[in-house]
Amino acid sequence: MNLAAEPFNLIASGKKTIELRLYDEKRQKIKVGDKIKFTNARDGATLYAEVLALYLFKNFEELYRPLPLSDCGYTEETLKSASPKDMEAYYTPERQKLYGVVGIKIKLNR
Repeated sequence: MNLAAEPFNLIASGKKTIELRLYDEKRQKIKVGDKIKFTNARDGATLYAEVLALYLFKNFEELYRPLPLSDCGYTEETLKSASPKDMEAYYTPERQKLYGVVGIKIKLNR
């Protein structure tokens, strides 16, 4: 999976342990125990993580309620302004309705 530099670095540091994605055909193939390769879109660096759990929801509004957003890539500075609308920069409400969304709980392979 490709990531912008900031979320990639948060995963690399162990601060981000849940990756948020649309539950499209590609993500529907992911199973607990799978290994995911993350690629930094800026410099091509890679890291690998194991899938520990999949959290399925209808949309990001539902996902944001139970999951700890500090594990989803929000920092102490951005946590106060965290909103499900943030994910609309990547996935339209229509696509969320069509596929649903997933929080992928990961553990970095070191």
